[in-house]
Amino acid sequence: MALAIASCIFNLTQIDWSDPITGKSSVAVIGVISSASAFLLLLILILSKRVAQKLKNS
Repeated sequence: MALAIASCIFNLTQIDWSDPITGKSSVAVIGVISSASAFLLLLILILSKRVAQKLKNS
């Protein structure tokens, strides 16, 4: 999760905010989207494991 956040922050600094769709900025935007989705998927995985553990203990 830390790597996903670090990747997202790094890619946010690489975006040219005046024209975020062209050149290297488009790669950075794709990187931000992919790292944010990886973070969310990891968060869902952790939460589902916690729920499964609580259901197993009940």
